[in-house]
Amino acid sequence: MGSDNAGVDRLGSGGAVPAWDRFAHWGAWPARVLLALAAILLVLAALTPLAVDGEEVATPATGLVEDAPAASGEPPRDDDLAFYDTVIERIARGEAYYDFIVEEQRAHDYPVRPGFAVRLPTLAYVHAWLGEGGMIALAIALMAATVWAWWRRLGEEPGGPRMRRVGAALMLMGASLGLNRYYFVLHELWAGMLIALAFGLHRPGRWGWSLAIAALALAIREHALPFVLLLGAMAVWRRDWKEAAAWGALVAVFCGAMAWHWAQLAPQVAPGDPSSPDWLVLRGLSGWLGNIVLSSNLRFLPHAIAGPLVVLMVLGWAGWKSPAGTTGSFLYLGYGLAFMLAGRANNFYWGAVVAPAMFIGLAFLPMALSSLLRSARGRP
Repeated sequence: MGSDNAGVDRLGSGGAVPAWDRFAHWGAWPARVLLALAAILLVLAALTPLAVDGEEVATPATGLVEDAPAASGEPPRDDDLAFYDTVIERIARGEAYYDFIVEEQRAHDYPVRPGFAVRLPTLAYVHAWLGEGGMIALAIALMAATVWAWWRRLGEEPGGPRMRRVGAALMLMGASLGLNRYYFVLHELWAGMLIALAFGLHRPGRWGWSLAIAALALAIREHALPFVLLLGAMAVWRRDWKEAAAWGALVAVFCGAMAWHWAQLAPQVAPGDPSSPDWLVLRGLSGWLGNIVLSSNLRFLPHAIAGPLVVLMVLGWAGWKSPAGTTGSFLYLGYGLAFMLAGRANNFYWGAVVAPAMFIGLAFLPMALSSLLRSARGRP
């Protein structure tokens, strides 16, 4: 693939339109329509309030990762983090997860119905076994592996080598979120980093390591399932039946694991236990933008800038015509639609599942915008 990619790059530098510049091959009217849609979305994104628990977040640094702790010590743990701390402590003392988790959630006034309201035990066991020091080492190794994986993939994809340094730096910016030990107990933080690594490791025809990493992400948080389904669907589209079967088998194993998880919980759930509030709340654009901004390093920016940057990241991915660019476009548009339809305002941390690698789209944004403008003017 490397030699083919070099040929494409030489073609681009020789004056012809490179094949990996998607929007450069568009007609005038499709380009004009997309530019108009992008302009509308950028304006709406700048004006859309971002909310947590129904209250607009006004300060830039508020979100999944708070400001650095004060000199007096770490900030107090909120209820969710304190609950996960308790679960990890009980496992570390030798207790079995399913012997106490329903009782513990009930004691903290957390719902236990449906089964999705009770997290899978994977992360709690890993945390209990490794301890704080081990989790710090694991976070550093995972960040390094993710940046390395994307350095390699950018070097092999059509159009990627010229964006390699910028893209890897942007991946580092997104991945650095995973180093905040204060939030190591959050499942979405780890699942998101594992998805970014699995995406970076994936190649059409070479997918074994990607499958294994994605399986670990699924074992931590079921929100990784759309990523697995997408890679399976892309394999079907390429008629790679062996890869499609592998992703399908992973989905089947996951469904079996979830059925077993619910079966362990069912005998302990009482008829009077409250159900979780509805997750289908149709938050619209604020759901998509709020989830990504508040659970990523975009939280440091004013929201009138951070919101439009989310839209521009996706536009950059869409402009890169390559296996990675096409997969990324579907991945981030799909999760964006899901966040607009499902998830309450206090579920904003779900955005951490996809936020880390989204930043790479900004590396391809200048190419995407300039090509759209040229195509809209009817210039090849």
